Amino acid sequence: MCSREPVPPEVRALTALLERRWSLSVLYAAHLGAVRFSEFEQALGQVPPATLAARLADLEAAGLIERRVLDTRPPRTEYALSAEGRRLAPLLEALTTCSRDRRPR
Repeated sequence: MCSREPVPPEVRALTALLERRWSLSVLYAAHLGAVRFSEFEQALGQVPPATLAARLADLEAAGLIERRVLDTRPPRTEYALSAEGRRLAPLLEALTTCSRDRRPR
């Protein structure tokens, strides 16, 4: 059955954010436990540092990632999924399952 209802604006806004290059990968890495910028770089591989910084800022502005600056010498910055970001865990787990199911055998 095909629904003829339009996609709600809030769904379109979230998908527009997630469709940006590297956004889902950043969320996935955070879901797996990456917290430091260097850990995201290592998890994502070829992501340019400026792009990673932009995606982290985008996801923070959207309330999906929290940024903490630790009072250390030198100061350290850590990132984690926010409560709202953790609500995407079923989507991230579904991506894992789907990608495993699609592997060539």
